Amino acid sequence: MTAATLTELDRTRIQRRTVGILSLGQVLGGIAFGATVSLGALLAADISGSDALSGLATASVTLGAALAAIPLARLAGLRGRRLALTAGNLLALVGIVVVIGAAAIRVFPLLLVGIIMIGMGNAGNLQSRFAATDLAQPRHRGRDLSIVVWATTIGGVAGPLLLGPGEQLGRAIGMPPHTGSYLFSLVAQIAAFALYLIALRPDPLLTSRTLPETGSVAAGVERVDRPVAARYAIFAIAGSHVTMASVMAMTPVHLSHMAMAGGTMGGMDGMSMELDVTVLVGVTIAMHVAGMYGLSPVFGILADRWGRLRTVLLGQALLVASLCFAMFAGETTWGVMVALILLGLGWSAATVAGAALLTEASAPELRTRRQGRSDSLMSLSAAGGAVLAGVILQSFSYAGLAIAALVVVAAIVVLSPFGKR
Repeated sequence: MTAATLTELDRTRIQRRTVGILSLGQVLGGIAFGATVSLGALLAADISGSDALSGLATASVTLGAALAAIPLARLAGLRGRRLALTAGNLLALVGIVVVIGAAAIRVFPLLLVGIIMIGMGNAGNLQSRFAATDLAQPRHRGRDLSIVVWATTIGGVAGPLLLGPGEQLGRAIGMPPHTGSYLFSLVAQIAAFALYLIALRPDPLLTSRTLPETGSVAAGVERVDRPVAARYAIFAIAGSHVTMASVMAMTPVHLSHMAMAGGTMGGMDGMSMELDVTVLVGVTIAMHVAGMYGLSPVFGILADRWGRLRTVLLGQALLVASLCFAMFAGETTWGVMVALILLGLGWSAATVAGAALLTEASAPELRTRRQGRSDSLMSLSAAGGAVLAGVILQSFSYAGLAIAALVVVAAIVVLSPFGKR
């Protein structure tokens, strides 16, 4: 299509179809990511024999996303979103196979390589939310972005909830412990790869470049670059993500310690306890993922109507509430669950509004570059945070980890650029 042939009705129709395809892809991709988030720390602790090294699992998945974010963004800028998203899915497919193999032969470095590759695939999933803004009207940018983020709820919740059935299936066919649910992930990633390769046509980013005003109601408004706002958006997204990822990464290990202490699962034999811990972790992470994505359309609409910056700060308030539950009720199962739900909600508000702010604060020629940098910094920060989180948990407890995370939240609030460009 060209600018001469693409009517407003065509653009609306293509955007609606694009959002639908991206949403379905997020459902499928979320299954693999949900399983990795839930099982990564447990696999790492089991194979390495050290809880202190369990944080390397989340660190690896976020490191993988950091390494792939800029190359995939550049690929999108050169060849379009479709090729970038399919490349990400292919990396995740290979990563799943490597993780299963590493668990079978119990080689810890190989496990981290596989998780890094799954993280690279997740970098593609993260790009989907920006792909939803390529053809969006500015007044609906937050809404369209949040719809794609919301779709991750289904896969992200299903992934952890499949841990119990997956573990039983894995045992039945002789798979290593904590890897059975990756079979579901493998099927889901193959389906997502085929979906993007076949159905994401026309490419939303390439199509947006045929529009004389980049799909804007007022080209002058859209082409104004606001570097201060863009830098803050990148910082707020990264800070909110590192807060969420650090606490979430250590929650499976913390819950496992609580169970081993005999409070919730005393009297069970080893196999029953292992399965019940897996189920407890799966349910808790599923509730957390529901918080991350379930209300994202609400936060997207708030970002459109109430303002991007205000919604980012609302996210910080929710993160503070989460960390307070972790500090004062973190030794109870219900307290951990409430903390994880609020943690997901705070992340959702901050990242949805932050992504919309970054997109509209960047001139069109700078958008994909800054989007890639944002995703890379977000993932790299979370990787470092996850490593530190393991050390903090072992040295100071779950409450100590929450206190450390509060420092990051405070920085996001203090540095908010009210009245600046």
